[in-house]
Amino acid sequence: MISIIIPVLNEEKNVGRLISQIKESSVGYINEIVVADGGSTDRTIDIAREMGAITLLCSKKGRGVQMNEGASITKGEILYFLHADTILPDGFDRLIVQAYNNGNKSGCFRLRFDDTHWALRLYSWFTRFETTLVRFGDQSLYVEKTLFDNVGGFNKDLIVMEDQELVKRIRAKSSFKLFKEYVVTSSRKYQDNGIFWLQIIFVLIFLMYHAGARQETLVHLYKSLIKNLKI
Repeated sequence: MISIIIPVLNEEKNVGRLISQIKESSVGYINEIVVADGGSTDRTIDIAREMGAITLLCSKKGRGVQMNEGASITKGEILYFLHADTILPDGFDRLIVQAYNNGNKSGCFRLRFDDTHWALRLYSWFTRFETTLVRFGDQSLYVEKTLFDNVGGFNKDLIVMEDQELVKRIRAKSSFKLFKEYVVTSSRKYQDNGIFWLQIIFVLIFLMYHAGARQETLVHLYKSLIKNLKI
């Protein structure tokens, strides 16, 4: 069975829609939905509880910390990490279980945006490639709980690129399934910051991370250059 972990911070506009869509799109393999909150000041937690999710107030905000703490209270054999602004393909849980039973202890979906701008279609096109370099949290991530624990979970010291860093460690231990199906994610950051400008920032952060830049430097760039950022 699958335990879904959703890290949130002031997601009252998305969390109810996502939980409803999880229930509508799944075919019976979901054991529980855990909403790991980083200190929301809106109705995020109330809505999640009303929708039947397990809620957890985490020790501090930060997706890595929140996802680790959310995973720690789950009971399912498979963990599935999901951002609050994601739309899932029908039968997503069946696809995960089939891949898992075929020996793929971890994996993710390809990505699309909820905007048809040609540049966003181009950005998402790259998620069809197998390389870890194009594995990001918006694509969601499933992983066997035992494997997740064995590799140490998310690096709690990382605020930026924590998803890609975890996938790299997971792939060193296990086969990884890249589905041909897509999850759809919100383009709101691109709309708020500019489709081309935001991508330039992301590429800069990506290159600096792989060049060994300190997390403090990367976080400073995120906060100073990107509007409406939850970090």
